[in-house]
Amino acid sequence: MEFGFNLPNGGPLARPDTLSLIAARGEQLGFGIFAIPDHIIFPTADIHSRYPYTLDGKYVAGQNEGGDVLEPLAMLAYLAGVTKKARLLLSVLVVPYRHPVLTAKLLSTADLLSNGRVVCGIGVGWMEQEFAPVGAPPFAERGKVTDEYVAIYRELWTNPEPRYKGQYCNVEGIVFSPRPVQKGGIPIWVGGETEPAMRRTARYADGWYPICSNPKHPLDTLPKFKAGIEKVRRYAEEAGRNPDNIKIASWVVWPPGDHREKLPSGDPKLFTGRADDMAADIDAFTKLGVTSLMFRFMRADLPQTLDAMTWFAEEVMPKVKAR
Repeated sequence: MEFGFNLPNGGPLARPDTLSLIAARGEQLGFGIFAIPDHIIFPTADIHSRYPYTLDGKYVAGQNEGGDVLEPLAMLAYLAGVTKKARLLLSVLVVPYRHPVLTAKLLSTADLLSNGRVVCGIGVGWMEQEFAPVGAPPFAERGKVTDEYVAIYRELWTNPEPRYKGQYCNVEGIVFSPRPVQKGGIPIWVGGETEPAMRRTARYADGWYPICSNPKHPLDTLPKFKAGIEKVRRYAEEAGRNPDNIKIASWVVWPPGDHREKLPSGDPKLFTGRADDMAADIDAFTKLGVTSLMFRFMRADLPQTLDAMTWFAEEVMPKVKAR
């Protein structure tokens, strides 16, 4: 199992010295992947789009309050230079926000600078008010746009003479170099728990990367997560793909605590409790075929953040390795 965590993209911890320190400590502790969220701007008015990960659909601002967020592809390039081993995961890149040719070039550049450590998690976006200011295609068409843009990434990364004719972008008569270091291009992981996200994964992605806590599409118990994996695998077979070629990852968005929480159903909440509880859940996910798990260790300040990372590395990870 590969363990990772999200790096701060907003607030007081999202500064060069702090980011490099957290990343260096993470690599020292044995974490293998760092996740980078994506927002570009926030509206001054209330957000009217429904946020997928709260019961009432309201966005909890947290570290992004006031719109203080770093652009993820610029952050990716910075991290490529201050890390040595960990993979760098966009978690997730909102594909419609950026022109596909430029995005493909930025990603391939970061892959070169990091010696092949980039993973591109993708999503279609949820905040409609963020689309128009960045010049994205219409919000209602974001699914089709995402599929087309990702197809263009693949074409540019793998074809010496790229050509693509689409509804939103055409590509021909260009040289695209350098291509990614990774053979076959940068891995694409689809973030999301909905039917369209599962089918998108099955059609062309290298990995499925859901969050367990979507109230409309919960994957918060072992049977539910197992059912989700089985559905993705079935869709892959229907699409003519080998489901074994699709990696399974997940992001645990709640911070680790010291007691075993209960869901309204009475089932234990996954990845809560003490180190033994966490290790048992990780072991169960490993048996399901999950190969990467991301956690949230970010706290109000740097010492608390480093303490949370260290606790997991020293108390949980050895118990997993011992099983």
